[in-house]
Amino acid sequence: MRAPEPPVAAEPPVAAGRSRGASAQPVPESEPALARAVIERAAALGLRLAVAESLTGGALAAALVSIPGASRVVSGAIVAYDTDLKRSLLDVDAALLAEQGPVAAEVARQMARGVRRACAVSRGTGVAVAAELGIATTGVAGPDPDPQTGQPAGTVWLGLSVGDADTATRLALSGDRGEIRGATVRAALTELLAALDRV
Repeated sequence: MRAPEPPVAAEPPVAAGRSRGASAQPVPESEPALARAVIERAAALGLRLAVAESLTGGALAAALVSIPGASRVVSGAIVAYDTDLKRSLLDVDAALLAEQGPVAAEVARQMARGVRRACAVSRGTGVAVAAELGIATTGVAGPDPDPQTGQPAGTVWLGLSVGDADTATRLALSGDRGEIRGATVRAALTELLAALDRV
């Protein structure tokens, strides 16, 4: 069983498409341009990434692998839509899921950390190596609130795991189900770009 971790203060929500970190280069606006920038920057740095998705249902991974050359960067992705899969595939703590539900900062952090291990690849060495970056999406796409916690549609957490640091960013989004999911994908790509700038 996972040892309890010290509480981490939740950050205030940010608008989709904006990042807390200052980007060294202009941040593209469109989803394809964002995905291309992530792939090109990670490839230039020789880094690999893994994706864990819940509310986006594979859309983030699809955006990344639509870019030529993505195989140099993307190790893999897991769509853990059912809460129990977050535990069994991504090693999210079962007690945490029971207490806080799937839409929580620490769940997003553990998803991002867990997918790095779950998508470890040998890279030709015969020894599996975890991805350097993990990104995770979990939230309420709507139109109904989260059945476990009552959180409203548009409540989204992005988890990011880089090195020994696991962080979570809360988004407060509006729109219909498709708009919330699309905005989440763009925000996740923006977070990845900012993280690559800091590596």
